[in-house]
Amino acid sequence: MTNADFQLARFFCQYSYMKLLLSIPMGFVLLLLISTKGWSADFQKGLDAYKKKDYANALREWKPLAQQGHTAAQYSLGVLYSKGEGIPQNHMTAVNWYTLAAEQGFSKAQYNLGGMYRNGKGVSQNNRIAVNWYTLAANQGFVDAQFNLGVMYDKGEGVPQNYTTAVNWFTLAAEQGSAKAQFNLGLMYDKGEGVSQNNRIAVKWYTLAANQGFVDAQFNLGVMYYNGEGVSQDLVYAHMWLNIAALQGDKDAVERRAFCINRMTPSQLEEAQNLAANCVKKKYKGCGATSRLQLFPHTR
Repeated sequence: MTNADFQLARFFCQYSYMKLLLSIPMGFVLLLLISTKGWSADFQKGLDAYKKKDYANALREWKPLAQQGHTAAQYSLGVLYSKGEGIPQNHMTAVNWYTLAAEQGFSKAQYNLGGMYRNGKGVSQNNRIAVNWYTLAANQGFVDAQFNLGVMYDKGEGVPQNYTTAVNWFTLAAEQGSAKAQFNLGLMYDKGEGVSQNNRIAVKWYTLAANQGFVDAQFNLGVMYYNGEGVSQDLVYAHMWLNIAALQGDKDAVERRAFCINRMTPSQLEEAQNLAANCVKKKYKGCGATSRLQLFPHTR
């Protein structure tokens, strides 16, 4: 590699990594994710009305149940008040209903309550209390709560900064298929934060996120293949991933794709473009070395 190439590789590295931050406002759990198996017919009537955007009837069915201690109804009223559906938006009332459901162990309410404290909606902003509620939801396997805890431990929000704990939470969420957790976990291995630095494992997690269409992971994979970090240096795959990210609107990928093109032969460029087109057609599933072999089988 020439000195110019080395400098170019360093340029790629300097602009490679775009670590995810906790989104504000925190996304609330969609009401329709509730499983109604074993619950009352009245709650189902409310849910049916909600699906039809008949919020007045949903409220009419759910409020008596919520007052009787029905956790899903309490949570659902919290959602209605949070979003102002059928009633004036009132974050304080939403917090009250979320709290009643959360104190009974309802994970979705615990997660949303954590979001209310994280963003200071209906309550004074308090990251420490947000962490407490996220932890209760995360310990029940709630993936978004696990991801949020990873971010908060990574940034030291509401808790002392602890990269190792952040990695633990990101891992739990990543193993459940969260693309943003997979990306952040790849980044932790890439940078050696909370774990021993390991580019090969970083590539593994980036790939899982990239195969779900996560554009930042696609960009980082392009950089890893360009630099030969965690994988053998491969301009074809570097271009493929950067091209895919560029097609999703990543402006940095457009710029770095041009650097790849300047070093590629016409046949390499054609192969990379075919791989990218096939990957997009498959909605990013299974894009990697095996797809390359299928498109370009080795012959003797």
